[in-house]
Amino acid sequence: MAVKRGASGAITDTFFTVTELARDLSVTARTIRFYEDKGLITPRRAGNIRVYTKRDRARMALILRGKRLGFSLREIKDYLDLYDVDPTQIEQIRLLLKQVRSRLEMLEDQRLALEETIVELKEIEEQTEAALKQEVAAKRIAG
Repeated sequence: MAVKRGASGAITDTFFTVTELARDLSVTARTIRFYEDKGLITPRRAGNIRVYTKRDRARMALILRGKRLGFSLREIKDYLDLYDVDPTQIEQIRLLLKQVRSRLEMLEDQRLALEETIVELKEIEEQTEAALKQEVAAKRIAG
């Protein structure tokens, strides 16, 4: 397969090198290779050069979004794998909805736990400040 290059020597919009794809997605080449090693994207070869298609770019964008939203690599892989299996994407959409609901429930639980922790820490802060003021006042009286 020949790699098409534009006038500037860059690969055309049909293919991306790892450097171009990394720059386009604001990640490192190492990040792209990591997801490649995990089997989430599979670049083609043009001689010794790995080339990534628009499909690979779209998959990378979904992977990065999934990671940003807190999904595991397994969940992301399951979602991406359904794309190839189900042309109607109904199963993919159902899985996404299930994963989103699960993630939302987990985040809501974490938020409640954080709110409770913040309240408790503020109470401890107030108690500690009051105890410190009492100790300082007692030293002044004794001293």
